[in-house]
Amino acid sequence: MSTALFVCQQCGNEYSKWFGKCPACGEWGSLVETPKDISFKGKKSARNTASAKSVRLSQIKSNKVERISTNIKEMDRVLGGGLIPGQVILLAGEPGIGKSTILLQIADILGSVAYVCGEESTSQVKIRAQRLGTTKKDMYLFDSTDVDALIKGFADLKKPSAIFVDSIQTLTTNDLTGVAGSVGQVRECTARLVRYAKTNNIPLILVGHVTKDGTVAGPKALMHVVDTVLWFEGDNTHSFRIIRAVKNRFGPTDEVGIFLMSDKGLTTSGNTEKLFLSGESSVVGRIATVVIQGTRPVTVDIEVLVVPTKLAFPRRTVQGIDSRRFEIILAVMQKTLNLPLYNYDCYLTVSGGLSVKDTSADLAVCIAIYSSLKNKAFKKTAAMGEVSLLGDIKEVPLLDRRIKEAKSLGFKDVITAKNFKKIYTLLK
Repeated sequence: MSTALFVCQQCGNEYSKWFGKCPACGEWGSLVETPKDISFKGKKSARNTASAKSVRLSQIKSNKVERISTNIKEMDRVLGGGLIPGQVILLAGEPGIGKSTILLQIADILGSVAYVCGEESTSQVKIRAQRLGTTKKDMYLFDSTDVDALIKGFADLKKPSAIFVDSIQTLTTNDLTGVAGSVGQVRECTARLVRYAKTNNIPLILVGHVTKDGTVAGPKALMHVVDTVLWFEGDNTHSFRIIRAVKNRFGPTDEVGIFLMSDKGLTTSGNTEKLFLSGESSVVGRIATVVIQGTRPVTVDIEVLVVPTKLAFPRRTVQGIDSRRFEIILAVMQKTLNLPLYNYDCYLTVSGGLSVKDTSADLAVCIAIYSSLKNKAFKKTAAMGEVSLLGDIKEVPLLDRRIKEAKSLGFKDVITAKNFKKIYTLLK
């Protein structure tokens, strides 16, 4: 016999019913529904639990694992060469970003895939597959959302090449009373699927939606369970889509895959280095920079608009970089160059909707701000360098590779820390 308890994820206290606030530690929203076996309650002596056996590390045979290629170059790059038998992947992202699309494209290549249709009916998936040109006849669709029934269905099939679940928030188990999508249901259903996948050495991909606060299925509960977390990024106003490895036990975590969304699905481009350039570089307020995405250099345009304002608190609107980083750069320029930026609204965007976390873009941001403020264009100029709080320009890693990439794209002037030591020296 089993029942459900509510366990606080902060202090570990257990309760028979749910509370919005944990009575013990006072944490809000920390109680998670968890099944608990009570068959032997009060009869601990009746348990015949066998002791766990250990194995020496030296006795374990190191078999060579062959990866399963998805035949999608950008996806294999992010995974580290392809799928590994028994690997559990969480594919997370905003709704409508293209998660279901890329699953169907991978399923078409792998062949005998067990595909759980949690959000759509099988007929709707068929329509999507026809639009994408998916032709494999040995893809098996499941329209059930009961995780225990699904596992029995997987066992009835001949060993599938992979299992895709779209999405994990739709699955439930009768052992819990919570609704589909609750943290308890998501964690328990994931645990059962992971156990089945690893026991049978079948790759498992789970689709997880992002909540309003940017987490996956609650307080990032799934990220600790799976082997790989792939984050799907993109802007619905642009055709670019980026898959980034946030966690990867079997490969790198600094690689990204760049795709283009079209009516035929997600496609790859052979020249991803030029995808994020806006076009004409000799424009006021626009400076190019080269950032490192994984192992590849990508050139992007930083665009800044600086306009006078009569507001007591000027606007600072940013898209593509950390807004706090942008405010620091404005403060450094205001202090070092004596620029009255407190009288101006400042807007910044990164071309193509790319999210840049590389601090090497600091110098390009500074020059773009100055260019817009002074109405001065910098022709065929790229800049890369990290800006300190004191106004120093620091060198960035892989500088030679960045410079080579900028030169190959036709930028004549490449401004780095080797050219100038202070921001005011550059912009006087």
